[in-house]
Amino acid sequence: MTMIHPDPSMFKQLQSIVDAARERRAEDVVVLDLTQVSTTLEFFVICTATAGLQLNAVQENIREKAMEAGLNRPTVEGPSDRWLLLAFGSSIVVHLMTKDAREYYDLEGLWSDARSLSFPEQR
Repeated sequence: MTMIHPDPSMFKQLQSIVDAARERRAEDVVVLDLTQVSTTLEFFVICTATAGLQLNAVQENIREKAMEAGLNRPTVEGPSDRWLLLAFGSSIVVHLMTKDAREYYDLEGLWSDARSLSFPEQR
């Protein structure tokens, strides 16, 4: 199986989303490369936040920073007190989840064939 790496502009957009989530104290930020396991999706960004205010703060920061990095305004699914989804087309889908929802839905387990990409914390 050939590994496909995100092109530089996509990598920059993913990095901006990861950084934006971390800026608002989201935890366990994971990026899954779905290009080898899905015909319709490219990348998932999954992160954990507490319900309510933090979920909202994280999604607002991600939306702002992603648009600055060249992504279009996302569609939003939810919102709920446990899970919020931001879809930047089919290329990047961000899942903001509470710890309980993340454990229950186990997206990393569901997509365990996907490759995890590393985005070190920016200092």
